[in-house]
Amino acid sequence: MHDERLLKLADLLVNYSVSVKPGDRVAIQASTAASPLIQAVFASVLQAGGHPYLMTSLPELEPLLYKHASKEQLQYIPEPARHVFENYEVMISLIAENNTRALNNVAPEKVVLREKAHEELRGTFLQRAARGELRWTLTLFPTEAHAQDAEMSLAEYEDFVFNACMPDMNDPVAYWKNFSTKQEKIITWLKGKENIHVIGPETDLRLSVKGRTFINCDCHVNVPDGEIFTGPVEQSVEGHVYFSYPAIYRGREVNGVRLWFEGGKVIKATAEKNEDFLVKTLDTDEGARFVGEFAIGTNEGIRQFSKEILFDEKIAGSFHMALGAGYPETGSVNKSAIHWDMICDLYRGGEIWADGECFYRDGQFHLEL
Repeated sequence: MHDERLLKLADLLVNYSVSVKPGDRVAIQASTAASPLIQAVFASVLQAGGHPYLMTSLPELEPLLYKHASKEQLQYIPEPARHVFENYEVMISLIAENNTRALNNVAPEKVVLREKAHEELRGTFLQRAARGELRWTLTLFPTEAHAQDAEMSLAEYEDFVFNACMPDMNDPVAYWKNFSTKQEKIITWLKGKENIHVIGPETDLRLSVKGRTFINCDCHVNVPDGEIFTGPVEQSVEGHVYFSYPAIYRGREVNGVRLWFEGGKVIKATAEKNEDFLVKTLDTDEGARFVGEFAIGTNEGIRQFSKEILFDEKIAGSFHMALGAGYPETGSVNKSAIHWDMICDLYRGGEIWADGECFYRDGQFHLEL
């Protein structure tokens, strides 16, 4: 794939999202399916004076791991990977799949085992990022598999991806800086608010954000971006929620998810499809049944569901919650081996209230800023 947009995306990632500086050690995590973007990012890191280190894998290897690995092998973390997570200044991750359903028939218990083994490393990653010791970003390279999931041709999907990442192709950095300024006004309004109430189809949810921080997602950590999020007070979530979009995790699609909360914890979970996978994943560990993230999607360029969470959680007019690990920079202390985002459309009859004031209705903010 020879596309000028790849060079612009690489430049956005390296020089804006993580701002690589001379001498930075930069890990590039990617499947070889993203080869054209790997090359563009590698070159851009070098031009910025960084030291790129490739952590690449073949798309076919993960199914082989789950097929042949013993329990001990599934839990093993190579020392070089540990060193990168504990010491490198920058990490750039590139999603690219040749088959997004490659792990569909893997026993959930095996996936849970591997997730648990990586919990400590994930915790290190999140804590270093929260302290500003690690700058990281994540994007997606369009492949036929992702295009098929989104029910688009590859050319259509490429346009979808690049337009979401760089709504202004001529000056993507200026666009995201302006976007950041607009979102900061919403976050300023939310500062000091304590109680959130979400109402929607089959949804009536209350949670506390007292003492928590809302984060402005403006294309630094995720590319594309477009959300504001926080970590709710762990024991505060009460009520029930219906996620109108499929909840996808580790390649498994779970449809019609309904959750009931008491004291912050999921006490009942049902699904119209793959309920067994949902329940087993929620039983990964104690933190998996608590909410680590509450967020509102704000990317006006993403209006359709594509079965890729990097884009879908940013859909304008939606909110999402993540079960499992929270982000320490929000004040969240929830720890888990999982972080599973689930999305709900609020365009038809949805409302979000803060301390008794409705500030979001039918997919739009209603604030005079």
